[in-house]
Amino acid sequence: MRIGIIGVGRIGALHAETLHSLAGVDELVVVDSDAARAQKVASRMGVPWAPDIGHVLKDGADGIVIATPTDTHAGLVRAAAEAGAAVFCEKPVAADLAGTKKVVRLVEKTGAQVQVGFQRRFDAGFVSARDQVQAKKLGWLHTVRASTLDPAPPPAAYVGSSGGIFRDCSVHDIDAVRWVTGREASVVYATGSNRGASYFSEAGDVDTAAALLTLDDGTLALVSSTRYNAAGYDVRLEVLGSEDSISVGLDDRLPLRSAEPGVTWPGGTPYANFMERFRAAYVAELEAFIDVVSGRAANPCTPADALETFYVAEACELSRRERRPVTMEEVRL
Repeated sequence: MRIGIIGVGRIGALHAETLHSLAGVDELVVVDSDAARAQKVASRMGVPWAPDIGHVLKDGADGIVIATPTDTHAGLVRAAAEAGAAVFCEKPVAADLAGTKKVVRLVEKTGAQVQVGFQRRFDAGFVSARDQVQAKKLGWLHTVRASTLDPAPPPAAYVGSSGGIFRDCSVHDIDAVRWVTGREASVVYATGSNRGASYFSEAGDVDTAAALLTLDDGTLALVSSTRYNAAGYDVRLEVLGSEDSISVGLDDRLPLRSAEPGVTWPGGTPYANFMERFRAAYVAELEAFIDVVSGRAANPCTPADALETFYVAEACELSRRERRPVTMEEVRL
């Protein structure tokens, strides 16, 4: 099959290398608005490059992988879907809820296959946690704790267009909570603070945030995030039930030190960034996409499914700004 990778910055270049190595991808075309960057990545793998998505679609493409800035996603998804190509798009598929709903309607109208990139759904630990919850091995759940702690803040220019910490960062934790528990949030209460660089507050954002989600079965989910976790990249999910409790991310590379005398675990080198922590998951999600393109598998994360996660992130941001609990009905209007 013929696949186009649109955008070969940091994550896009990683996706390009993965696609190039996958069985079933007969031809890979690299696309980037920066011609020099496109040529560099393409030449490294010995594949063709193009200046824009139109050049790929006019010659026919079975699938398109989108790893460009957020504000370009919706237009690229539409172009690929209307050309009849399956689409993998890094989250989010649009910059706001209105745009996301338009993509959902486009998918419903065209029947296009659009897979949204929530890579934690393909991480071995998160998959195991979901399987154990579904098998009722933990009994009934009472508490879920999900966190994403970045080792260093992103550039100021990124923060200004990111949509805020809940939509950009905690959205992964929110999706993990939904996916692992199989439940939906009914009400959220969120807050945030700024003790780091001034450009977060100048952009109307925060560098550290927390939210309490009450799920529709009464389970409490605590979601926390920060841009300042110098010890390393720390992503965890703890699922606590009436019969047992489990944790994702509790391995020797956990960037956390014990204060207990004589305890040396964990002793491994902490994860430096998200690409290092989730390398295998990124491969697995693109393998799944190739199966979707070929018709061998169902779409593991549709825009309609992702929209439910974005609703929760939107509610968290509204709650943080207005300092009050927010019900999901408020953001669905």
